[in-house]
Amino acid sequence: MSQIPSPNDPPSAGAVPTSGAPAGPSATPAPSPTAGFSLPEHRPPPTGKALAALAVGALGVVYGDIGTSPLYSLKECFGGPHGVHPTDANVLGVLSLVFWAMTFVVTFKYMSFVMRADNRGEGGILALMALVGKTETTRLGRRVLLMLGLFGAALLYGDGIITPAISVLGAVEGVAVAAPAMERVVVPATVVILVFLFLFQKQGTAKVGAVFGPVMLVWFATIAVLGVRGILHDPSILRALVPTHGLSFFARNGWHGFLVLGGVVLVITGGEALYADMGHFGKRPIRVAWLGFAMPALLVNYLGQGALLLHDPGAARNPFYLLAPEWALYPTIAIATAAAIVASQALISGAYSLTQQAIQLGYSPRVTIRHTSQREIGQIYLPEVNWMLGTACVALVLGFQTSSRLASAYGIAVTGTMIVTTLLFHRVMRDRWGWARWKAWPLTVLFLTVDASFFLANVVKFRDGGWFPIAAAALVFTLMSTWKRGRDALALMLKDAGLPLDLFMADVARRKVQRVAGTAVFMTSNPGGVPPVLLHHLKHNKVLHERVILVSILAHEIPFVAEAERVNARELGSGFYQVIAHYGFMETPDVPALLDSLPRRELAGPRLTIVPMETTYFLGRETLLPNGPSNIPTWRKRLFIVMARNAQTASAFFGLPPNRVVEMGAQIQL
Repeated sequence: MSQIPSPNDPPSAGAVPTSGAPAGPSATPAPSPTAGFSLPEHRPPPTGKALAALAVGALGVVYGDIGTSPLYSLKECFGGPHGVHPTDANVLGVLSLVFWAMTFVVTFKYMSFVMRADNRGEGGILALMALVGKTETTRLGRRVLLMLGLFGAALLYGDGIITPAISVLGAVEGVAVAAPAMERVVVPATVVILVFLFLFQKQGTAKVGAVFGPVMLVWFATIAVLGVRGILHDPSILRALVPTHGLSFFARNGWHGFLVLGGVVLVITGGEALYADMGHFGKRPIRVAWLGFAMPALLVNYLGQGALLLHDPGAARNPFYLLAPEWALYPTIAIATAAAIVASQALISGAYSLTQQAIQLGYSPRVTIRHTSQREIGQIYLPEVNWMLGTACVALVLGFQTSSRLASAYGIAVTGTMIVTTLLFHRVMRDRWGWARWKAWPLTVLFLTVDASFFLANVVKFRDGGWFPIAAAALVFTLMSTWKRGRDALALMLKDAGLPLDLFMADVARRKVQRVAGTAVFMTSNPGGVPPVLLHHLKHNKVLHERVILVSILAHEIPFVAEAERVNARELGSGFYQVIAHYGFMETPDVPALLDSLPRRELAGPRLTIVPMETTYFLGRETLLPNGPSNIPTWRKRLFIVMARNAQTASAFFGLPPNRVVEMGAQIQL
């Protein structure tokens, strides 16, 4: 699954498929996704101050989502459409389910097992899909894994839309608790905060990233203090830690009790986020932050809310804010709003990273990617994604009005992604780790039983709002799968119509083509063949530059490629050179910078020095028509063509100087 050419410039952009033989016998063979690359240098796990700093940073980025769950989770369990009456037995039962859900799903499943399945340090649904795809040899198996991974990624986009809306709305709803007459300003205030949040994205997270950790540190300390205050009023709530209360809750409430899991799942909504952000902080800081601070603070706060409900069942309308003393209500609202913004930022940044991975792996059209930090490669801004997310978030707030209604939409996205992760993780256990069936299957069945229980408890909310993440995921899945199929079909057509490189070089040497001064760079998606734009250029202009460089970008199913293994070059003769560069799915190529770095690299091939003002980049721009022979449904062809026309151009994506680019067009019947 590597990047292939964009349809509006297929011969001249994109990366070479990393599987299959190249077209020409003299071409440099395309490596397998990980062949020829050494594993990253082993670094000892951080300790001391470094570990503490990373753990605090993880609190801000990784645990923003799950950290703001107390704002609405128990309120949904007791006051939602499927909530139960807050009797003493029900309060103990729900709190028992909350504790064991956090322990099993986050601590046991993700911390102990899933985080071990890293793709060279990176986690997340697409990284996991790329990891297991390397070991799958059958076409059907790869297709199934592809469909699972793409749908899981699509669900994450739904999560990224809902989280900012529900987090900020849940925080601002505290105003209605402090001053009921102000309830009418909750929705407008939430919209204003979200608008400013998305407007600020173009400044980059570096400017506010330094305060993420401290803000969440204050937040977790605040909810812990509030929780202790509640527990001191009734320490008997600690009985909820005994699992029998959860079991008796199901026995007593039956089907209604099962549906309460739709609210309980809200306490574990950040499990997938901590796995996706693993590469930014490492496993140890994430585990230390969870076990040493986040989980204790969350658990204490939930128990404090439960203790409040034991004495005042009417507090179920908003147990979090009613847990705070009256004098501390407004400061708590301010801290909660800041924490909700941090949680939203983490999911927005996650959507950027997910889109970047999808582009590099060939599942999304190119979009504008702006790096907002010169030091941190992961800090990027995607304008198109930002405004789509922002518009959807504001629409959700205006449409659903309350966090309780949004909670109905939230659970399906989270639980659906959890199921996909479990299925892909099973393949890791069997194929990557070599576990026997008797060892892998019991763990998979256990995980699936819990995941499916949460999912089924949320399915009944479909009409209440659960339709939204399913609809959003279906839309994103359709777009991603259509793009992948269209690119594969287009690449196959171009490859079949190409000319082997060795035959072309022999023809150039024989014909003695007229040469002009300067350097011409032709980007090609096939290092073993001649880019069609070069053939068109030679056919119509009947000249070649003194020096011709064929550049291919290989996209690999690993996050990053070491700089020492970034590029290799060779001389083809007759003034022709070939440069092949390697990139991971977390990286964005910059071709001019790459070519400029060649003289400084220790390469076995020729020493190439590029003079920018004497260099011309040639790209192909194809016009696609839907009446071709490919076996793609017509509606998908038309959708693919629309996506292609709106994709970012190769010159912008690869950082080519606009005044040095020449494009040549052609028509292709898809």
